[in-house]
Amino acid sequence: MKQAEIKNLSAEDVQAKLTEAKAQFSKMKLAHKISPLENPIQIRDLRKTIARLNTELTNKQ
Repeated sequence: MKQAEIKNLSAEDVQAKLTEAKAQFSKMKLAHKISPLENPIQIRDLRKTIARLNTELTNKQ
């Protein structure tokens, strides 16, 4: 998710996306430990997206 897309969301939407992204991140990490993912860069990208969402949520509050 790009920063421009995140800025257009409301605080509630950012919170919902953050919860969803954290759940997906934990599932992806577990799946990667069991059997390596085909594209492990997805984990890094998702972690950065979570950081962007956290930053935007802090700015909106």
